[in-house]
Amino acid sequence: MKVSRKVAHFRPRCPTWSLMNLTKSWNIEDTGSFDTLMIVSSTFTAIKSCVDRYRGDHRVRTFSCLDQFYCMSFAQLTGRESLRDIEACLRAIGPKLYHAGIKARVSRTTIAKANEQRDWKIYRDVAMILIDQARMLLYARQPLAMNLKRAVYALDSTVIDPCLSLFPWAQHRRRKSAVKMHTQLDLRGNIPAFIHVTGGQTHDVHFLDHVVFEAGAFYVMDKAYTDFQRLYHIHQQQAFFVIRAKSNLASSRQVSRPVDKSRGLRSDQTIRLTGQRSGVYYPEHLRRVHYVDTELNKRFFYLTNNFNLSAWTITRLYKLRWQVELFFKWIKQHLRIKAFYGTTPNAVKTQVWIAISVYALVAILKKELDLEASMYEILQVLGVMLFEKTPVKSLFANDIYNLSKSDIHNQLLLFDL
Repeated sequence: MKVSRKVAHFRPRCPTWSLMNLTKSWNIEDTGSFDTLMIVSSTFTAIKSCVDRYRGDHRVRTFSCLDQFYCMSFAQLTGRESLRDIEACLRAIGPKLYHAGIKARVSRTTIAKANEQRDWKIYRDVAMILIDQARMLLYARQPLAMNLKRAVYALDSTVIDPCLSLFPWAQHRRRKSAVKMHTQLDLRGNIPAFIHVTGGQTHDVHFLDHVVFEAGAFYVMDKAYTDFQRLYHIHQQQAFFVIRAKSNLASSRQVSRPVDKSRGLRSDQTIRLTGQRSGVYYPEHLRRVHYVDTELNKRFFYLTNNFNLSAWTITRLYKLRWQVELFFKWIKQHLRIKAFYGTTPNAVKTQVWIAISVYALVAILKKELDLEASMYEILQVLGVMLFEKTPVKSLFANDIYNLSKSDIHNQLLLFDL
């Protein structure tokens, strides 16, 4: 009886969501914005499987994990400032909530309790399912800027600075707390392949212990990930790394190769580590590329275990690492991860993973509907038209979205200068 009650509770009786799961012939171009965003990647099915895995709805009567995901996604898409803000806005639209899939009465205390107590791993798994769908189904054939046949990933972390008195578990320094989001970004479509959320006291290099390395793939990192024991593990997995070398690297030159100095290259050498520990941790040869950026007037030394690509290609690979910085900038500006709706570790991780899920949903929506608008523009339009019945495709139609000044020449101007 408990199992049947759980399934009956989790499956909404709304015809919209029932059709989504019972048929494959749904025309997503004829649905509203919120329905399309969830239908386009079968979000309901993904959430249901993850909730069943962690028993997220065990002894839950009204506010299910699906309702929690929808409310938090609404907060991300519309930029809500607090739980009270979420409650006021969702209660204002009244009957539209039921048809969008939110069956329970929305209350800020209920959302806060759900964020605090329900396992954040549910939404981590949902986000990873959406990320895999975005990468494999939508961006698998998208070539890299350098036309490499192998996958290229950029590894880095970003720091979010909350208040120390409210987040004592994330203490970073004596008078400062921090939450770190370690990210493995797929450079083919700027979609994160893996994310790990920790406190600010966790060093970046420990993220390498959680990454599953693909044979033949490239991993581009800055000097914070310099740990030759872990780098040698990448080499043993038959993967390649490109990392910026530290200035105090102890090494001896074995072989030198000619380079094109007109491009800023200065040397391309095969080296062996001579440090007391580094030589033991990485016993094989490494390749060191010396490059001078004339615009910045700075010198860069890159280490890699790949000896087949040209020195110029290695240099360009490291430049692509900047895409992960742009990814952090985008999600901090357009998603709610700089301020949190809860103070516990579970609430913080839940909010971060749902934000990543929304990012993946928007990316999938952009590809599925073949929209020319940028992800920022899609996110802003969805925030305004989220519960409207206007099809998403028509919101970005050429005759409406690309309205030129010549089409409104009869419109009065506020300032006629």
